[in-house]
Amino acid sequence: MLLAIDQGTTSSRVILFDAKGGVVDVAQKELRLHTPEKGWVEQDPQDIWHDTLWCLKEIAARNDMRDVAACGITNQRETTIVWDRETGEPLYNAIVWQDRRTADYCASLKAQGHEDAIRAKTGLLLDPYFSATKIKWILDHVEGVRDRAESGEILFGTVECFLLWHLSGGKAHVSDASNAARTMLFNIHTQDWDDDLLALFDIPKGILPDVLDNAADFGVIDAQHLGAQIPIAGMAGDQQAALIGQGCFAPGMVKSTYGTGCFALMNIGGTFAESKNRLLTTVGYRLNGAVTYALEGSIFVAGAAIQWLRDNAGFFEDAKESEAIASSVQDNNGVYFVPAFTGLGAPYWEADAKAMICGLSRESHYAHITRAALEAQGYQSRDLIDAMAADAGRGIESIRADGGLVANGFMCQFLADMVDAQIDVPKVHEATAWGAAALAGLQVGVFQDLDEIAAFWQCDVSYKPNMDAGMRGALYAGWKDAVGMLV
Repeated sequence: MLLAIDQGTTSSRVILFDAKGGVVDVAQKELRLHTPEKGWVEQDPQDIWHDTLWCLKEIAARNDMRDVAACGITNQRETTIVWDRETGEPLYNAIVWQDRRTADYCASLKAQGHEDAIRAKTGLLLDPYFSATKIKWILDHVEGVRDRAESGEILFGTVECFLLWHLSGGKAHVSDASNAARTMLFNIHTQDWDDDLLALFDIPKGILPDVLDNAADFGVIDAQHLGAQIPIAGMAGDQQAALIGQGCFAPGMVKSTYGTGCFALMNIGGTFAESKNRLLTTVGYRLNGAVTYALEGSIFVAGAAIQWLRDNAGFFEDAKESEAIASSVQDNNGVYFVPAFTGLGAPYWEADAKAMICGLSRESHYAHITRAALEAQGYQSRDLIDAMAADAGRGIESIRADGGLVANGFMCQFLADMVDAQIDVPKVHEATAWGAAALAGLQVGVFQDLDEIAAFWQCDVSYKPNMDAGMRGALYAGWKDAVGMLV
């Protein structure tokens, strides 16, 4: 069997798989977000660690850990943690990928003309989304941290690195190529930390982890935690793990994950290509030292919009109700919901944009707003897929979709209609966790190659586009008008 730690934005989960991707057992715990100031999003790193350990112990209590060949870790990307090298004690809350506190700093760097050089080295745009400006903020604003960083007393890592350090009893300070590529400090051509970028952001190189392939010997879960030593042999950021879990190993294949946010990745093979349409170029995966690149479109709010309707607006008690509510009305009645709660991602990259519901009239109903929130996922995806197709020079006929929102049939059908492509939902819904587990299995010899992993992928349900082209165009034009009020 294979174990996967899936540490996400809103929950920590551990999933035990059989060798064909079947789910044997799951343990999950919700993770609290903190918003101490407008635009700030934080988590307690101790909650991340203790919740993950709790989930591991739950799985260990119900299963024989001696049957586990290896463990993989996948994680919310870009979220930034700084901790004491000796004790593991965090020196500040984790600054979450959604956090926008460094927007003004990013704007100042853009005004100074730094974005082109950053993009050429990293494939990324200059945005608060990535880790570099978050690290700098901690170094500059938390008392004593910069001095301690300069003297070698602290470590930085994204979530997978922080968890690995604790799981290994402080023996391993290591990241992987896919997560390192999201820091805005990692040169994805040379596959190493970039001295020029470190100088630009004034970040000491000594706080950074070593970077390994996505399938590698990262460390060992200390026996004190689970009663058995388990090798940690696979690591990847959540979106890259989903690319692997969805078996998108051939150039041109696309996966799109609908969780807290939405992230579409297209495999573009082993040659770096810069997007001409404001997408990101990132490391899809690195195996045996060979990099496979991906184009990525990043949407910051997808399922989180439905959570907002549930938790903040009180439209329903269970997110599952949104499908029936949206289907209870014939159309959106001209209502558009632009869920820019943490700014707009690709292809707009407007860090200061705010969420908006527009087109309301006297007859507008909470069902229209709910429908608009689900339709927004189709419109946002259309933005990404159009940009991706333009970069690739060809249309996209099918997309492999995963994440919590794909359980919503209304959303999936509207998505197919809006992007005018077939949406394939796999039988193994846990594509992200399975990707991490599969990487671990690849490293320890459970699988011989990627073809063997790809063979396990099976489609559960397909959604084919059936919307009239005129209707598709009219609805999307309304979306573009709505977004145009913000950008």
